Amino acid sequence: MFGRLLPQEMGFFELFKESGDLMVAAGHEFKRLLSHPQEMESRSRTIKELEHKADDVTHRTMMLLHKTFITPLDREDIHALIKTMDDILDFIDAAAQRLHLYEVRRIPESMHRLAEITVESVELVKKVVGLLTNLKSTDELLKTCVEINKLENDADMVLRTAVAQLFREEQDLRLLIKLKEIYELLETVTDRCEDVANVVESIVLEYA
Repeated sequence: MFGRLLPQEMGFFELFKESGDLMVAAGHEFKRLLSHPQEMESRSRTIKELEHKADDVTHRTMMLLHKTFITPLDREDIHALIKTMDDILDFIDAAAQRLHLYEVRRIPESMHRLAEITVESVELVKKVVGLLTNLKSTDELLKTCVEINKLENDADMVLRTAVAQLFREEQDLRLLIKLKEIYELLETVTDRCEDVANVVESIVLEYA
């Protein structure tokens, strides 16, 4: 009862929003990078800058968590959410840097499709984390989590099909290895998005 009378630190939701904005910006920038490979160096640099900003948001969240007595969500959930959102941007950045450093300029259609799924996924992650400010929106929260899970399944299917095609058709072994690694990094982005959805689902069930 005493805890309910104390003010709760609501700045966490602003930090979630800030992280979500950076994550979505990176997703769109990666998609543009694939469409304009001649601009790969500058766009990969932009994504790296977004990744650094996200690291700062994560650091500020951890500092706020350390000094806050009453939190709007369980501490473990706040930590899991901000850390996983940071991981999402880390993997987008990793894929972008690999493309640039490996000098990949011929972008397969399957990679464009994975980038589209990545953008859809990060936009839904931003949406679902934003909905946590009103835990009465149970149906919408859970529906969005289901949509994120479906996109992860779609990405997994694209990955399997793309890698199988690489082994069937790609004659350049070095390029095959490069593309396979980048595909896997992008699919991991959707895995981390699903991790966020799982945390949100547990929060909803806990507060329902």
